Amino acid sequence: MAKKIAAILGGVVLGLVIAFAHAGAFPFWNSGNKSAPSTGSQAEAASTAPAPASAPEPGERNAGVIQTFAPLVKRVMPTVVNVAVVEEVKSQGMMPFEMVPPGDNGGEGGEGGGNEGDNGGGGGQGEVPPGFGNPFEQFRRFFGEIPREYKEHGLGSGVIVSPDGYILTNNHVVGGAEQIHVTLMDKREFTAKVIGKDAKTDLALIKIDTKGQSLPVAQLGDSNQSQVGDWVIAIGNPFGFTLTVTAGIVSAKGRILGGNYDDFLQTDASINPGNSGGPLFNTAGQVIGINTAIYSRTGANNGIGFAIPIDLARSVMDQLKAHGRVIRGWLGVEIQEVTADLAQSFGLPKPEGALVASVEKGGPASKAGIERGDIITKFNGHEVEDEHELPELVAETPVNQTVPMQLLRNGKSMTLKVKVGELKEQQVASAKAEEPGLNWGMQVGEITPDLVQQFHLQADKGVVIRRVQPDSPAADAGLEPGDVLLEINHDKVNNVKDFVSKATEAKKGNKSALLLVQRGNATLYTVIKPGGE
Repeated sequence: MAKKIAAILGGVVLGLVIAFAHAGAFPFWNSGNKSAPSTGSQAEAASTAPAPASAPEPGERNAGVIQTFAPLVKRVMPTVVNVAVVEEVKSQGMMPFEMVPPGDNGGEGGEGGGNEGDNGGGGGQGEVPPGFGNPFEQFRRFFGEIPREYKEHGLGSGVIVSPDGYILTNNHVVGGAEQIHVTLMDKREFTAKVIGKDAKTDLALIKIDTKGQSLPVAQLGDSNQSQVGDWVIAIGNPFGFTLTVTAGIVSAKGRILGGNYDDFLQTDASINPGNSGGPLFNTAGQVIGINTAIYSRTGANNGIGFAIPIDLARSVMDQLKAHGRVIRGWLGVEIQEVTADLAQSFGLPKPEGALVASVEKGGPASKAGIERGDIITKFNGHEVEDEHELPELVAETPVNQTVPMQLLRNGKSMTLKVKVGELKEQQVASAKAEEPGLNWGMQVGEITPDLVQQFHLQADKGVVIRRVQPDSPAADAGLEPGDVLLEINHDKVNNVKDFVSKATEAKKGNKSALLLVQRGNATLYTVIKPGGE
């Protein structure tokens, strides 16, 4: 049964659903250095790529107004493929009886939760196309359970990026597949192998053996040059309906959905389950994005879809082809957002940069002299506008390269040089900030063996937050029982007596206070405001 990734947007719970549908009853699977194209020579790409926008085919434009997308679609359609996968599913036990109403596509259809990288999904509604009934549903209807292991079929899309058979798609389409079958527009079928995949950007590179035959190749564009309001078309296989074309505009750029390397293009071109891995074209016939996700309450398109910018996808694709994986730079810090309250606490004129919440011992940042509480404002010559920009800048930096980094420490600007390390899978690049609170209100205690065991504490200094009163100062600040309070306004808190003294001082003048808190292995800053603000 499919899962659903939920997101809260403007107070409304919306399911973040990756646009990938299983064959059968179609439950859903949720879903850079800039460089030259990585696969195929420029000459090969030019020979098969669509003409640039400066030389449109007759009928495409008239006095700047698009009359039809038909000539454009005719040129680029052969570069889009159907990706069908077979995956072995292992359940924990026999599944309980669950009746699926006739006409339902077999999914949940309601809100749910999931994490980044989950193959989560939500169900859709509507009639199932003839011939697409799920045999497992029939098994459940009569016997009330399904076996512990079974084969699951899925559908997605892809785009050909080299004449010798390299295809770019989504990681969540092929991530756990035992078999991958690719069907071209001319009905030729191939078995594909995975060259490399990257869960952090949800991209995968697969290859088919063309046996010397040259394939039509999509021309990769420049997503940096795309603008909000530009016309785009999406081509893919929604709900198993092959090579479906939808049109819309670029609705927004730089959308962040929870990942360190998110930089999505948003579009209202209809993207549905099965579109995952398919291309988003501009009016010059160039790929500017790889369709990957939608925001939806039902699992169907609501006009908010997301595509991975081709500039990022190209860089990832280059590395997957060269190494089978992505090699990223690593700094060894946990960072958080500089909110307006934190900016005021640190004496900044406006919120900017990335606040260092903790520094990994022995990591590149530690060796360079970076300290907790530093605010990184520039990395390797690039301005760091917010905490989301830093992980991408670091990731793009070659491993073992020494680069300058500008930061603010106690209100003073300084520059350090850091030798960038390599990010390993188990290493964490950033931490999310807690929201600032509106009040005080918590009970604290000394760190005792009982509390260490109760809360699985990792700290041996500070005071433990034992209780947080609902709708109170600490509750609104995001503090939780088991958090260890380390500092108040940069002053260390060693015991309860320290806490009472420093908290009393901080409350004078009815002002906000800056807290440093440890939660598990991570530390972070938050601002707590006095009651009544």
